[in-house]
Amino acid sequence: MRAEVESYCHSCLRCIQRKTLPTRTAPMSHLQSQGPMDLVCIDFLCLEPDASGQGNILIVTDHFTRYSQAFSTRDQRAPTVAKVLMEKFFVHYGLPRRIHSDQGRDFESRLVGQLLELLGIQKTRTTPYHPQGDAQPERFNRTLLNMLGTLSNVEKQSWSRHIATLVHAYNSTESDATGYSPYRLMFGREARLPVDLAFGLSLDQTSVASHRNYVDRLRKNLASAFEQARLTSGNREQRNKRNYDLKVRIQDLQPGDRVLLKNLGAAARHKLADRWSSQVYIVCKQLPGLPVYQIRPDGK
Repeated sequence: MRAEVESYCHSCLRCIQRKTLPTRTAPMSHLQSQGPMDLVCIDFLCLEPDASGQGNILIVTDHFTRYSQAFSTRDQRAPTVAKVLMEKFFVHYGLPRRIHSDQGRDFESRLVGQLLELLGIQKTRTTPYHPQGDAQPERFNRTLLNMLGTLSNVEKQSWSRHIATLVHAYNSTESDATGYSPYRLMFGREARLPVDLAFGLSLDQTSVASHRNYVDRLRKNLASAFEQARLTSGNREQRNKRNYDLKVRIQDLQPGDRVLLKNLGAAARHKLADRWSSQVYIVCKQLPGLPVYQIRPDGK
């Protein structure tokens, strides 16, 4: 009798929908890129509008070099995204092989999709409610917010005027993740700063005899920097993964398993709402190399 009661309690759908079940987490995985402009990540950062009416920042980050640009906008509409990417990023830095973003309507719109398809750029996206899938822009967002927060109260009223200077300071600073500044990995040299001019410092004492010599030397320097950046970044990622995976409580799902979806939308904000959906789903398959599963409604 006791076993039957316990079995009934554990399998009661009405109870399961409401209960907070033990959290399951998958092992950490990382996006991979092979060099500059191989993978570019984009995201929006929302702030209170400044005196000019700018209330959004489109963040564009090169995954390999960590080189970032930030463009203030009045809105997050698809035409704005397409215009900024084309006129302020692509024409200056060239076309990336891939662009990665969250599933915001502005990034997943038909207009942006058609632009990227026309240019031959592959589009990938994160899974819903999982900003960690676009981690680099999220980290840069925090950095930029901290930098903007150091402005005086008067300067904060026109924060959009200070973005370019702050972002340049970030790009000119050595990254702990790679061991190089994003600027150097992107352009093959350090940025010349006011302090260099003030003290008559030369970034490179070696004179260049010809354009060919410059290109050859630049190629060798970049190859060395890229290799060191890969090693440093790889070691950091392995260390983070090792520490993160110590707390992992994974639940392997097999085709045919019956599952519920967690309510993460508006319903989840109500204290009495069910934490899990009433619709039962069947696991179809796991996507290759990812803790992501394709499912279908039970009975369909």
